[in-house]
Amino acid sequence: MYIQNIFRLTPFYICFILIFNLIFTVSPQKTLAVDPKFKACEPQNCGNGPNISYPFWFSHQESFCGYPNFQINCTHKSPVLTISNHDFIIKEIFYSNNSLIVANAAVYDEECQAPRHNLSLDRTPFRYSPDHIDFSFFYNCSEEPPDQIYPFPVDCASNTTHHSFAVFHKEALMNMNYSLDWCQSSVDVAVDVAENVSFNKLLNMNYAEIMKMGFVLNWTAHGCSNCQKSGGRCGYDNNEFVCFCHDGPHAKTCHDEEGINWQVKIIIGVVAGLIGVLIMCMVFFIYLRHIRKRNAPIYVKSRDISSDTFSSVKDVENRSTYHGVHIFDYDELLKATDNFDSSKELGDGGFGTVYFGKLCDGRTVAVKRLYENNFRRVEQFMNEVAILARLRHQNLVSLYGCTSRHSRELLLVYEYVPNGTVADHLHGERAKPKGLPWSTRMNIAIETASALTYLHASEIVHRDVKTNNILLDKNFSVKVADFGLSRLFPSDVTHVSTAPQGTPGYVDPDYHQCYQLTSKSDVFSFGVVLMELVSSLPAVDITRHRHEINLSTMAINKIQNHALHELVDPYLGFESDLRIRKMITAVAELAFQCLQGEKDIRPSMPDVMEELKRIQSKDYKEEEAEDKITSADEAVLLKSGPLTLSPDSVNSNWLSWATTPNESG
Repeated sequence: MYIQNIFRLTPFYICFILIFNLIFTVSPQKTLAVDPKFKACEPQNCGNGPNISYPFWFSHQESFCGYPNFQINCTHKSPVLTISNHDFIIKEIFYSNNSLIVANAAVYDEECQAPRHNLSLDRTPFRYSPDHIDFSFFYNCSEEPPDQIYPFPVDCASNTTHHSFAVFHKEALMNMNYSLDWCQSSVDVAVDVAENVSFNKLLNMNYAEIMKMGFVLNWTAHGCSNCQKSGGRCGYDNNEFVCFCHDGPHAKTCHDEEGINWQVKIIIGVVAGLIGVLIMCMVFFIYLRHIRKRNAPIYVKSRDISSDTFSSVKDVENRSTYHGVHIFDYDELLKATDNFDSSKELGDGGFGTVYFGKLCDGRTVAVKRLYENNFRRVEQFMNEVAILARLRHQNLVSLYGCTSRHSRELLLVYEYVPNGTVADHLHGERAKPKGLPWSTRMNIAIETASALTYLHASEIVHRDVKTNNILLDKNFSVKVADFGLSRLFPSDVTHVSTAPQGTPGYVDPDYHQCYQLTSKSDVFSFGVVLMELVSSLPAVDITRHRHEINLSTMAINKIQNHALHELVDPYLGFESDLRIRKMITAVAELAFQCLQGEKDIRPSMPDVMEELKRIQSKDYKEEEAEDKITSADEAVLLKSGPLTLSPDSVNSNWLSWATTPNESG
């Protein structure tokens, strides 16, 4: 008996010894040597200035620590950035939103602290903040400026006959019949006036003090947040982004496929070894049990399990629900749609035709009849529908159920949304002047962004975001349709009419070129939707000029050419209502970010949603009151200027969003 017990325990002892030896023999032999490039790119500062790190780098560092145009010199214990041959002192850097505050170094160093040349940001990765004010300098003018505009004299560049001065908003100067031809030259300088600087305080300052307040620049560069989160330091080597880590350079993060750090490799090796040993032990135990069963008496052998498993599967097919998804009888849906009568058609898309139906219990539904030739993996149908049915959001169309996978046809049953699509109301059969006021369009944008944010958090990429898939109920609340339907189709479908490939005019150019679908593909499509809301124009119109057939291309061109006002729906009140003008400009600015060709510099959907909410909730009353002031002494300081578009505010934001969504690619 004692010998038998020892025999039974022997396998446990063998496994224990194997696991013990594996753990203590696979010990790290690699030294913790720090990669020299990682060490070289350590953040530094210059005197009391801000910490400097990627994409910026000091001239005494290695050039691979940042982008070529982001080199910084440490002069007079201040970090100095050179842009288009102009030196600027960096006062503060905001890495979270890719912006920095700079001031012209000439104000600190030169005897006559007046700028002589305009700063050109063309061919640079920098753009002005949308909130900047133009502080205009005029030199050697034969006539004195009128006192009503409160000029700031530049004494060091003036004499008894010629006058040099600076003013806010030269439009006010021209409105007072002051001819700019009286001056030999002029220079515009950007200034961001701090909120705590009052009108009277500003008038008591001189032009140099105003320039020292500086202005905000946004920059464009590859996002660094993922690399930093993994413990790395970003850089730019051999003309491409690199994540420098303790163990060497990596493509994206310190834990990507091209270079998982050695500690992780060891852990993976140990775990794999343990799993292998456990599998060996399990096989050994099963073998021993088989031997014992074979030699055991008849009455100890396991009973026959008959066909219980098969009957349970049959029961599932006969039930009215499957994992909470209602299973509709095909004949019931056939009756509800009058045998799929063509007069009941609600729409036709890449996935199938949608019909209006009325169930026997009185509910009105939308029945989507999926194209069989697009459905390559029918056996996956029920499981995928179960996933979609668990999605619950107030701005997503509810999935009521489907037919069985053994049905004659694959049918999906959704709630019926009665008020048509956003496309119908913008440029379709329901469109009419002033039909959708701007406040309604803002709600549509926010609710659609909220639905897409929820889908992305659920690891679902919509793939076919467009105004035809944004339904409206009787209160004009959004119901996004066709979400996740791409899960039901293989990813290798390439026919242009199928939804996985997207709809012309909305397709992410990066996805179209690289065939890498990410959540940023939805962001691009949503950018097109935003421009449709701004313009009331369709995403594609072959009757437009060939360079303007795609709305996305036309929008980018208009914005870059300072002509956003030419694109805005004239019935929205853009020219007459300051609040609407500012909101539309901000939304167009956001759309501009979404429509960037490279997915890495587009914002994530959560960022887009938060920005839209900020635009909607911002209090414009103070700015509106300022714009209504007619007295010249205060009108010159208005940030928004006269009631004409300030396209620089839109054109200035080629920024790379700091927050990077969870996605592949």
